[in-house]
This record gives sequence, structure tokens and C-alpha cells, in this order.
Amino acid sequence: MSRSIVRQSKFRHVFGQTVKADQCYDDIRVSKVTWDSSFCAVNPKFLAVIVESSGGGAFLVLPLSKTGRVDKNYPLVIGHAGPVLDIDWCPHDDNILASCSEDCTTMVWQIPDHILIRPISDPIVVLEGHSKRVGIVSWHPTARNILLTAGSDNLIIIWNVGTGEPLTSMDDHPDLIYSISWNRNGSLFCTTCKDRRLRVCDPRKREVVAERLAPHEGIRPMRAIFTRDGNIFTTGFTRMSQRELGLWDPTNFEEPISLLELDTSNGVLLPYYDADANMVYLCGKGDSSIRYFEITDEPPYVHYLSTYSSKEPQRGMGFMPKRGVDVSKCEIARLYKLHDKKCEPITMTVPRKSDLFQDDLYPDTAGPEPAMEPEEWLGGRDEDPILVSMRQGYVPPKSRELKVAKKNVLDSRATTRRSMSTLETNSLPPQLLERLLEEIQNLKATVLSQEKRICDLENKLSQYSNGTA
Repeated sequence: MSRSIVRQSKFRHVFGQTVKADQCYDDIRVSKVTWDSSFCAVNPKFLAVIVESSGGGAFLVLPLSKTGRVDKNYPLVIGHAGPVLDIDWCPHDDNILASCSEDCTTMVWQIPDHILIRPISDPIVVLEGHSKRVGIVSWHPTARNILLTAGSDNLIIIWNVGTGEPLTSMDDHPDLIYSISWNRNGSLFCTTCKDRRLRVCDPRKREVVAERLAPHEGIRPMRAIFTRDGNIFTTGFTRMSQRELGLWDPTNFEEPISLLELDTSNGVLLPYYDADANMVYLCGKGDSSIRYFEITDEPPYVHYLSTYSSKEPQRGMGFMPKRGVDVSKCEIARLYKLHDKKCEPITMTVPRKSDLFQDDLYPDTAGPEPAMEPEEWLGGRDEDPILVSMRQGYVPPKSRELKVAKKNVLDSRATTRRSMSTLETNSLPPQLLERLLEEIQNLKATVLSQEKRICDLENKLSQYSNGTA
């Protein structure tokens, strides 16, 4: 007697569900810029959405708890002279966010814990090095203060945000870069490009270590992400414009591990990867569905699980890091779907009857502590992320690390100024030099005292707005 064999997987019955209407974020004017980024970034503290604005680029940052209708006069983060194209939260500090824009700059912002009272217009640091618009921004997964940017000048720059200086750059791409993804320890990244090549790059050696021409035969944009075991998951189009996904071994690009045709549609499939569950969520711009797959060591290696469907098409999508999910409800992922004028959270849940903590669903996940400093990474060291347990859930820390990052930048700027003044003081009389140095010391003391006062006031305001005062 024949018996159909069903593949055993704890994620086989994962289902997606929208939250109630009062837990959505309404009246958000999502950006209409024609750029294939997600337009949304989320972490355990904040939701950030690129929005329409006059006179330059802006994005909205909301505490996750501020659901419901967003006031049309709610303060925005402004500062870019052109439309914002991409945003990314720092994985090591939930209050730090990077943005890039058509104005050829990248800016790093410090977001206070309390609800904004006035617009934020002063970034911590402005990174200027691209000659054309900057379309991709991505933080290093394990090293502190390392940020990658890629622009339409086909240049990739790795920055040390703590000093505001470029560490290294690569100009190996002859055409527009579509996507960039770091591997798990940040030793390599993979890129997709308009020249139809998939590349694996070593940023410290400034070289392409592997490449594959046309992993998908179509000419439309591709996307690629590293999986936790070092393989590369790609989305693209066939020659007949059917959407397709693939899994590749970067040490042997000749044949794919798996290649699967999906459907016929125009929207580029944006992959969101959960390294703990080894699952990929595919969201197409203009689609009204989210497909999810599990990657395993057994053929066919990429297993279709299910599809979440809705009526409204999505303009963009945000993906919550694993430390931000609700373990008490067996939630393994949360996506934030952008409509034309609202943001709707979608929870992905594994049905379980027990209320106890599910060890098999929540292995230790990447925590907020960086594994190394920028100098160590640049010197050739590689470290996997520092893991934290999800057993008690994750409570985001107050913005204590924020001050360190800000001080780091200010200190580096002060050092630069000091070195310049040292060069120029050889021709100054000793008495004038003494007076200038004394005045500089007094100004520094004033700035430090004012900064401490601002921090105290912000903490007080945070306590009042959270109801703890």
C-alpha cells in the first residue's frame, strides 16, 4: 500500500495574521520615489518609514507603541536635500539609524527614546564620498560603527561612523548595484548588479572572490542574500519574465543548489531572511501576498511553506529582528507592510498549545552587543554575532550606548580640529596661543555641561511620556 510521505518541519504550519485595526499606523504618506528599496525599517523600539515631503527628503520615526492615527504635523527627521532612498537601523544600538539620499550623502541619526516634539534636523555625522545618488545603506552585522554605502556612481564605500571617515572602497562594478548583503560574520558581502552578475566581495582585500554571470536569465533586477551556512539565496526573472528564486554555493557557482520558478509578475521580489529558523519571506512590490520558504540540507533544499494573502498591494516592507518578536505567542517573525497611507504589522506564528517557552522555535539569537571594534575588523579579525537568549523575551535597553556613539563622533571631530590648529599655531605669539587654548578649554567645558543638561532633560521627558515619573 502506497503512503504519501509529508516532510517533517516545525515551521510547516506557520500562518500569517494581520493585527487589529487599532494596532496599525494610519495616515502615513509613504514615499512615491521609484526606487526598489523597502522604504521601511523596524527594530524592537522604533518604526521608521520614508515619507513624502516637500523641500528635500524626510522619514518618519515612531515608537512601536504609538499605534493609531499619526498626526499630520508629527515631527519628521529632515536634513537630506533630496528624496531619501534607503534607511537601516544599527544592529548594535536601537537608537541609531542611517539614511541615504539622492543628494549624494549618507547621514547617521540619533533618535531619542521619548516621543518627538520637534523635527530632527541635525545628524550625528554626514558621510560624503559618492558623486551620484546613494541608494543602499547597510550596517556591518558584528563590528561596531561599520557602515556600507553604495551609490549610482557604482562605488561601494565602507565607513567608520565613529570617526566619519571611509575605511575602504570598491569600484569593481561597471553598472548600477541592485542589492548588497553581508554574510553572518561580516567577512564578505554579495552584490547583484545591472550587468547581470552575482558577485561575492572581500571588502578588506578589495577584491571580488567569486562571481556568476546571469544566475537568472532575465534582464530585470535581481536580489541576493547570504544564508547562515554561507550559501546565497537569489530572486530574479527568467528569460520569459517569470519570477524565479535560486540557492547557490559561492564556492561552486557552476550549477545552482536549487532553482524554482514562481509566477509571472512585474514586481521585484524582496527577500527577508530569518537566520534562526533558516526561513525566507518573499515580498514583491505591488503584490498583495507574502510567500515563505524554509531552506534545509535535504532536496529540493528550498521548501515552499505557505502564502499569506491580503487584498491590498504592498508599497514596501519592514522586517523585525528576532529579538523584537513576542515569544509568549510563538511569534517567529513580524513584518510591517506599507500601504499608500498606512503601515500594517503582520505576525507569523507557529501554532502551539503550550504556553511554555518553546526552545526549539527560539535558539539563541543575535544580540545588540558588537563582537569587535572597527580596528579589529579592518585588521582581519572575524567574529560571529554575540548571541542572547530569548527565554525571558527581549527588553530594549535605554539609550545608554547612544551617548558613547555620539561622544565617539564628537571626540573624533575635536581631534581633527586640534590637529589643524596645531599646524596653524607655529606662527602665533605665545601669549595669543595661550589665550586661545584657554578659551577652547572653557568652550569645551561649557559644551559638556550643556550636553549633560540636555541628556538629563531628555531622560526626564522620557519618564513622563512613559508614565514612570
